[in-house]
Amino acid sequence: MQSLPEDYSITRSARDEIPALIAIDLAAGGLFADTGLLSEEALADHVPEDVFEHALDGNDLLVARTPKGQPVGFALTSQRGGTLYLDQISVHPDHGRKGLGRALIARVADEARTRKLRCITLSTFRNLAWNGPYYRSLGFREIPKAKMADWMLDLERVQAASLDVSQRCFMIRRVKWL
Repeated sequence: MQSLPEDYSITRSARDEIPALIAIDLAAGGLFADTGLLSEEALADHVPEDVFEHALDGNDLLVARTPKGQPVGFALTSQRGGTLYLDQISVHPDHGRKGLGRALIARVADEARTRKLRCITLSTFRNLAWNGPYYRSLGFREIPKAKMADWMLDLERVQAASLDVSQRCFMIRRVKWL
């Protein structure tokens, strides 16, 4: 498993931490402000509370924590099309560039193995440094549009309401079995 820096940990979340997770999502979303890829409305948007609650009920929410236990990042997943889909990963910028995102993705891979799923999938901005290139460095590869599953095409249609999907792609990474 990817090692965590400075005694950080990754655990499941608790319901009373949802406001902190929303704050993390908003802070991480702020990194997109100067990219021109998100509208002002999209920048002010965050993962809804009920989505977090549903994820908690399904064990689909992992949280990165400081040595004192404070949430500073999360990975939100769901099973889609026989894969573990990474719906959202956010790390508070104050704790960025320490390997927490890599460690969260490593834990998502562990979760996929536990669920006997062979792949992790995600959608992201293709060329933004901390999106497509970052995920490629972690072993993800872009799925050509012609090979996208129906659920991906459906999700892309939903994303098109608030994002320029021509700048986005779906990616996949096989999960190594031990």
